[in-house]
Amino acid sequence: MAKTLIFGGTTEGRLALLEEQDAVVSVTSTYAARLLPPGTDCRIGRLNEAGMRHLMLDVQPERVIDATHPFAVRVSENIRACCAALGVPCIRIERPVESGAWRDLVIHAKDAEAAAQMLQDMDGCILLTTGSQTLPVYTQAVPSDRLYVRVLPTMDALTRCQDAGIEPAHIIAMQGPFTEAFNAALYDFLDIQVMVTKDSGAAGGVAQKVLPALARGMDVILIDRPQAI
Repeated sequence: MAKTLIFGGTTEGRLALLEEQDAVVSVTSTYAARLLPPGTDCRIGRLNEAGMRHLMLDVQPERVIDATHPFAVRVSENIRACCAALGVPCIRIERPVESGAWRDLVIHAKDAEAAAQMLQDMDGCILLTTGSQTLPVYTQAVPSDRLYVRVLPTMDALTRCQDAGIEPAHIIAMQGPFTEAFNAALYDFLDIQVMVTKDSGAAGGVAQKVLPALARGMDVILIDRPQAI
């Protein structure tokens, strides 16, 4: 029986693991599992509420740590529901929101759909740094030849890019975080006029993306964090 069950292959999840003597970590992909320390007891796969409940019954943890991504609202809701049903204490590690004057200089959107609608009224090349899962939302709203995407270097992400109709030359498959200098060079090289990002905090390198974009007079769309369910 493990003392702690940690949900999340995030930076916060890996930091929480360092403080635990006996823990099982649940991540969604083999890519996330490879980022964990060698020898970590890791369970891989996307879980719905029933799957989480089954995992908790199998592991029998004394407590659960929810270190999932701040945009994974439904996942956090399912974790809380399972913990409540099984009487297991649950601790949520919430990634801090970055502060800065730049927050007043960007265009805020409530979700990918709202961001895609805004892009229809903007000119020039667009860089999406919002992951691969919502790509169809953007390709349905904007011609794909205007879109450049930066995604994780995984087969799943590349397949989603292909399925969404993103041109191979417009795919940047790399693992962050990225510096301001790197992002600035990328914007210049691709002649980016609009950058779209999520409000995913310091671990997501938000300021490092936004600041060089604003310095170049680019439009920046920031997708705000969803409200907890």
